[in-house]
Amino acid sequence: MRIKQAFATGLLSLTPALTGCLTHSVLKTRPPDVVYNATLDQLLQQVDKRYTSTQSATLFMDISSATGGSMEGKVKESIDFSGYIVIQNPDHIRVVLKVPLFESIALQMVSDGKSFKMVVPPKSCAIVGSDTSLPTQKGLYSLRPAVILDSLLIRGLRPDEDISQTQDSRVIEAPKTKSDIIEGKALSKDLIQDPDYDVEFLSQPQGQVAHTLRVLHIDRTNLLPWRQDIYNADGKIETQAFYSNYQKFGDITFPTKIVIQRPLDELGLTITVGGRSTFNQKLDADTFDLPVPEGLATQNMDDPASAATNPCAHAAATPAAPAPSK
Repeated sequence: MRIKQAFATGLLSLTPALTGCLTHSVLKTRPPDVVYNATLDQLLQQVDKRYTSTQSATLFMDISSATGGSMEGKVKESIDFSGYIVIQNPDHIRVVLKVPLFESIALQMVSDGKSFKMVVPPKSCAIVGSDTSLPTQKGLYSLRPAVILDSLLIRGLRPDEDISQTQDSRVIEAPKTKSDIIEGKALSKDLIQDPDYDVEFLSQPQGQVAHTLRVLHIDRTNLLPWRQDIYNADGKIETQAFYSNYQKFGDITFPTKIVIQRPLDELGLTITVGGRSTFNQKLDADTFDLPVPEGLATQNMDDPASAATNPCAHAAATPAAPAPSK
């Protein structure tokens, strides 16, 4: 009996030590100062309003890209380009990139929502094809105008889609103010547990199965999208777009930093929109025309054998045919 009592007393004496071993530190967060509530119908109405109110846009921007990842074993960062993107809702887009310093055209690309055309003067080549990339294409040559357009203009609910809503949160660092820096508070991180609404767009069920098409993450501190996930037919995330630094352009509220990730293609784009950008201005009739100059090699990216090669590098290695004499 005395042995049992001693054993019990020993266990009780170890209890503080045992419970102490289970304690560990975690990041300390706080709730945001303001959190808004909205119904699913209200969220959808706001998404639809932002989409339909943007009939056209000319976005002056800086853009950079990164290719590669874990499958390639390395990541290549490109130099930044300046230029502009012209959008006509719902399916027309023109992208013009300029060589840094010299301001000459590095690339032009247009699309009508079905097919695209790209001209690369420094490489003396042109590329044509459909707006859907082939599985064999990686990096920049998997990029299609529809990827940029779907990331810039967030569509609402279509008649052939179903919808669901959940709630989640993310941990973000609070933006530093001038007083924080002056008082030395910028050295410590102020972390916020930021709540959001997650709106899931689903295909019409086939039997009991419905597939996720998109998930729109809406920040509850301002009821604006901060992320959009777009899925392919296999249920994998094909495109992720992250939105931040919203600004007012007339009556339009638009993000001035958009990060587009294509994990399956190992491609990333960062678009920074400038203050000279305009919305809902009348566009010229030839805005989305892009003639191919004579003498440029043209490659069809819908041809698997042709698309397996690097079209512009191949064209650069092959002298362009001289223009016919008149």
